[in-house]
Order: sequence, then structure tokens, then C-alpha cells
Amino acid sequence: MTHKERLDRVIAGGKPDITPSLGGWIADPKLLMGAAELTYAQYAADPMAGMLAAHTRLGYDGIVAIIGVDNLDDYRIVDKQSYIGSYLNKDFDEMVREIEALPDAHEIEAAFDFDAQYAKFRQELIDTQARIGDILYVPAQWDAGARASWYGTYGYENFFLLIGLHPDLAAKLFHIGGAQGYNKGRLIAAAVREGLYPKAVLLGEDICTQRGPMISVDFLREHYAPALAHGLGPLLEAGVRPVWHCDGNVGPMLPMLLECGIQGLQGFQPECGMKIEELVKLRTREGGKLLIYGPMSVTTELNTLDARSVADLVRRHVAICRDEADLVYFTANTICPDVPLENLIAMMDTLHSIAL
Repeated sequence: MTHKERLDRVIAGGKPDITPSLGGWIADPKLLMGAAELTYAQYAADPMAGMLAAHTRLGYDGIVAIIGVDNLDDYRIVDKQSYIGSYLNKDFDEMVREIEALPDAHEIEAAFDFDAQYAKFRQELIDTQARIGDILYVPAQWDAGARASWYGTYGYENFFLLIGLHPDLAAKLFHIGGAQGYNKGRLIAAAVREGLYPKAVLLGEDICTQRGPMISVDFLREHYAPALAHGLGPLLEAGVRPVWHCDGNVGPMLPMLLECGIQGLQGFQPECGMKIEELVKLRTREGGKLLIYGPMSVTTELNTLDARSVADLVRRHVAICRDEADLVYFTANTICPDVPLENLIAMMDTLHSIAL
């Protein structure tokens, strides 16, 4: 089967020849160079080509992000300039006035220029896929669905104070995020109908710590869930399976997410209670199996086990999911320098050796 055929088969709930895989989160240039068997000079001449060569040699079927790290000392998708701080030099009262002046969700949807935005979205998919070649380009769409992580705009302190002091304005932000997610969903749905994007999309956001959601589930259910359900509408209407990114302990949110229409989960951190043998037993609101993107942990498994144990774990993951969920093998998060190259190779070689 081709990479696309393999991914499409699993996303549709069918059985492929082997379990398909997703990459794109190898953020250490030394790992990319090692996997592609490139010198630093060869890699530095074209980091994107080096990244693609590494993914081709490792046998990935799809890529969710294009990361070409230029410097051997860089290994994160983000740097110190893009980290979200607890304070972003915004006065709380000024923030309140700013939110009050924002257009509402209906105005945002009405002002959306679908044709112009789709032309850009479509061309980026076509151009990047042409560069990648046979591996399928399946970029994550973090702005689809809705948005609860407004701390990225206003800072943690301001945002959580807003929830406590002005819940109506927090709800307004959630619905604005739902309108923006709805607009992005229309673009994705159109690309799916053209055959430019598979019928599954990775989305979601980091709103959980290792102990659970940073916002109470009751508040999320009342104010965020309607926005998320609305934002997912165009995807579900087009038959696209939304797959939620799980960082931390997402467990308390899962019933709400599934009720909103989430049909898959990506992650996971077993040390936070997110255990694959339990998660595969969950079902969508329609009663169907979940689509799993995972479940190899980069915090307690791929980076700490030896290669033989990694291989055993891959076999265990495939066996757990075989009759319970539709599995696309992926890591829980970014693969950083603490992951040995031999573990990465063992993970992919073992996956390719398991006939289904």
C-alpha cells in the first residue's frame, strides 16, 4: 500500500497492511542527521530536505509539521521568544476593555472571506505536498475547533482572573474561538472534498496540567463546549474525524470532548493517568471506535527505555489497539535529544514488521 492508501484505510476504519505512522515532531537536528545519514554540512545546506530524508529512511507515512532546525544547538519547536509567559505587560482593566470591544462570534463568521482564505490554504497544501513527495502532508490545525487557551494572548494571570471576575467575557472569548475554528473547519472541509487533505485532522490545545484541566470542567462544559461543538460542525459534516491532542491529564475532560464530536485522541502521558489500555475502550458519541494517534510517550518511554524494550512496547501498543481502536502510530509530543537514535529506529522498524 502507498503511504496515502495506508493512512486513508485506517482513518476510514479499515485494516491496512501494516500500522501507518505519523512524524514531523523530530525536533533534534542530530537525530535527523543520524536517521538520514547526513553530515552537518549536508544537513545545514537544506534542513527541510534533511528532515524529509530522515522521515523517508525511517518509513513514516505522514508528516504533521515541517520542522527544519538550522542550528545543532536548537532542538525545540519554540524558543525563548515564543514561550507563553505568565505576564505579558497587559493591564487587567485594559484587557477587559479590549475584549469588550472585540467583534462577536457572528460578526467574525460574517466577515470571513472564504474564497480568499481557501485559495491560500489550498495552495499551501499543494506546494508543500509537492515538496514532500510520497509522504502524505497532514498538517495539524491547532486553530480548528475552538479556543480555550487565551492565556497565550493575555497571559496566564490575566486570563484566569478574567474567568473568575468576568465569566461572561471569558465565554465571549470561547465563542470567538469557536467562530474562528468554524471558519478554519470550512477550509479543511473544502480541502477534504477536493482530496487534498485526509478525513482526519489533529487539533486541540494545551489546557491541562499533569493533575487535570486548568479550568473547571463544569465551566468548560457550560461555556466552552458549545463553542467547540459549533467549531467542529464543518468537519463533522464533511465526514472528517477530529483528533484531540492530549497533553497532561485530559481524563476529566474526555466525556465533554466526545460529546462535542471529537472522534480521536492523540498523545499520551501515562504518568498522568492517560493509559492506552483504558483509552481504547472509549467510544465516540455515535458509538464508534476512536482514532488513536499515538501512543508512544516521549517523557517516560521512548527516551528512557532501551531499544529492545521500545520494540516490545510497540508490539504491545499495536496488540492493544487491534480490535479496540483505529491506530495511526505517533509519539505523544516532540522527540528531543534525550531520545536515542537507536530507539527511534527500533520503534519504526518494529512497527513495519508487524503484519495486520
